[in-house]
Amino acid sequence: MKELLDRLIEKNKVLVKQGKVANYIPLLGNADPKDLGICVIDSLGNLYSSGIYDKKFTIQSISKVIALMLAIMDHGEEEVFLKVGMESIDEPFNSLYKLDLPHGHKPANPMINAGAIVTTSLIRGNGDEKLNRLLEVLRKITNNENINYNKEVYQSEKTTGDRNRAIAFLLKSKGLIDGEIEEVLDTYFKQCSIEVDCQDIAKIGIFLANRGRVLDTGEKLVDNRTISTLMAIMTTCGMYDFSGEYAIKVGIPSKSGVSGGILASVPNKYGIGVYGPALDKHGNSVAGYGILKDLSQELELSIFV
Repeated sequence: MKELLDRLIEKNKVLVKQGKVANYIPLLGNADPKDLGICVIDSLGNLYSSGIYDKKFTIQSISKVIALMLAIMDHGEEEVFLKVGMESIDEPFNSLYKLDLPHGHKPANPMINAGAIVTTSLIRGNGDEKLNRLLEVLRKITNNENINYNKEVYQSEKTTGDRNRAIAFLLKSKGLIDGEIEEVLDTYFKQCSIEVDCQDIAKIGIFLANRGRVLDTGEKLVDNRTISTLMAIMTTCGMYDFSGEYAIKVGIPSKSGVSGGILASVPNKYGIGVYGPALDKHGNSVAGYGILKDLSQELELSIFV
C-alpha cells in the first residue's frame, strides 16, 4: 500500500498546476499549492501515508458531515430533512439564488453552505456548547485530544463571511433557522476552522466505514441508519456540483473542503484523508481527486462495482 500511495502522489502532483488555492477566505490563500498528501487506514487500524500528510489544515466543509450527524442524533432524520433537502445540485456550494425562488422552500442538501448552516443551527446547545460538542465527538473519533479551531482562520472567515450572512438571513426569513443568526454563524465559522491533518480525516473515514464505531476504542457512537444516511449524502452531494461525475469515476463516499482536504470512506474497508490545497473550479482538490480516482481504480474501491 505504501508503494502504491507513493506512486500515486508522484503521478498526480503535476495536477496541482491546474488548480488554485482558495483566497476568498484570505488566510486560506497562504497555503502552498504544491502540497499533496494522503493517509489510508484499514479496518484493522493499519495506517499508510505518503507526501505532505502531516501538515495541519482547516477542516472547512468536511465538518458538515459531523454537524449533520449531530443534528440527526439530536432531532431525528425526519425533522432534520424537513428543513434541508437531500438532492444533488448543479450550482456552486455558496449559491443562494434558488432559495429565493418561489419553489425554493429549503436548501437542496446539507453539504452546501445553506444546508450546513441549517444543520449547525439544529445542534443542541447555546453559545459555544454546539462547538464544544462538535470538538468532543471529533476528538473521540480521531483519538486526538489536541483538535481545536484555528482562531486566526475563524476571524478571517467571520470578517469575510457576508455571503453566508445573506444566506442565513434568507433562511431565517423562511423559518428554517431558530435563534440568533450571529450565534449560529459564529459556530459555523468556528466549526469550519477546526484544524486537522490527513490522519485525522482518515480516522473520520474509517469511523464511517466501520458503521459509526471508533477505531481506537470500539465504542459505537451512532446507529447504522444514520451512518447510511451520511454515506448516501456524501455520495450524491459531497463533492458539490461535481458529485455525479465523481461518483462515476471514483465511486467512494467523499466530502471535500475548500482548504484542500478530502474525506473518503470505503464501507468496511478504508478511511482515507487527502490534502491538496490547489482546487478545481468546483472547489475540490484537483490533485486529490486524481489520486482518489487512481486509487479507486487500482484497488476496485467503487461502491458501484
